[in-house]
Amino acid sequence: MRSMFWRIFASFWLAVALVSGLSLLLSRALNQDAWVLSHHPALANLAERWSQTFEEQGTDAAQRLLEKRKKRFRVDTQVLDDNGQNLVSGTFPARAAAYEARQSNDKRLPWRRLTEEYTSPSGETYLFIYRIPHPELMEWHRGSLFWPISALGIALIVLTAISILLTLSITRPLGRLRSAVHDLGQTAYQQHSLERLSNRSDEFGVLAQDFNRMGSRLQDLIGSQRQLLRDVSHELRSPLARLRVALALAERAEPAQREQLWGRLTQECDRLEALIGEILALARLDADPGAPQPVDLHRLIDQLRADAALGAPDHELVIRMHDHPSEFSGWPDMLARALDNLIRNALRFSPAGSPVEVDIKQDSGQLLIAIRDHGPGAPPELLEHLGEPFFRAPNQAAPGHGLGLAITRRAAERHGGRLLLTNHPEGGFIATLELPLAG
Repeated sequence: MRSMFWRIFASFWLAVALVSGLSLLLSRALNQDAWVLSHHPALANLAERWSQTFEEQGTDAAQRLLEKRKKRFRVDTQVLDDNGQNLVSGTFPARAAAYEARQSNDKRLPWRRLTEEYTSPSGETYLFIYRIPHPELMEWHRGSLFWPISALGIALIVLTAISILLTLSITRPLGRLRSAVHDLGQTAYQQHSLERLSNRSDEFGVLAQDFNRMGSRLQDLIGSQRQLLRDVSHELRSPLARLRVALALAERAEPAQREQLWGRLTQECDRLEALIGEILALARLDADPGAPQPVDLHRLIDQLRADAALGAPDHELVIRMHDHPSEFSGWPDMLARALDNLIRNALRFSPAGSPVEVDIKQDSGQLLIAIRDHGPGAPPELLEHLGEPFFRAPNQAAPGHGLGLAITRRAAERHGGRLLLTNHPEGGFIATLELPLAG
């Protein structure tokens, strides 16, 4: 679980707890009898003190206690025994008692009548009847409700602060992400714009890290597409220029010379068509190839062997399959084109009569297909550039447009693998397709 979950959970839990506490507090305030008996200063501990005074000091001392309370708090008190008889004369006047007896509705009385039953430690039970005048009760209520109202205000302030902090903790990262998305759409995205957000340990931090990787990947793709477009424009310009020159010469040439130029025109058209075909093959690798299918490696290798024998009869293709590969899924046409490019390159650079070796084996869940030639190899400083579109080693006499290895590398990446290019220690060049058997 990330901290964002616990932050939201704790915020809502605290809000519920505060609301529940306030509800309990207000419900107690609305329960007037229990609230007044437990909080009014004239009644607090009066039953305990009076019973102790009555049992230890007698009737007169108990009566004086009630009179002092009335003088201080203007509350009348009457104490009865189990039989309903007055234990002391109390402070409630007889005329007031008679008036109360004549009223059938307590709401018409000018005082609030409360009763409390108390049992002393000695086992005696006393019934206390309190009568608080309504003006005195209202005045006390105004003072006693200060704390509930204060608690309500504090709780609202705390809830407001929590809500603001929780809202800001969500809206601020979303605003930064929105700004980053806008910059990405305007191709002005800077990876450091989400650096602070990516350092967070919650879900927004993970999202910012993923967004940074996505933005970096998209920028790389946009840059590579732009570079590819420039390279394609450059590569197409040369055969088009040669075609234009050949056409201009054909227009001015004599009929006999024109017949010789038609072959040149056909050759340039074939080169242009081959270049466009390779460019389209490279572009198709970026499209959705559909669901992967089981690949029959034996059938694929046999087809490549037959094509090599037909295209380069003076070379021997040696294929060694060290163990029977496990079930492999992928895109057969894409894989066949990639291997065909590697084999044709090896045949092109191998001296006449030298073999081209193909080793197929499994290692740690990977399918390894290594193709080695016995040619001069490649300069070590150029190995990392091989596989880039339209890259050709300097002083290379072999025909081509520099797209074969690029197509092969892209096909390996679409299969979740990679293309490894290196020089063999005993001479020659070796290209290895490393493809995962699972997934």
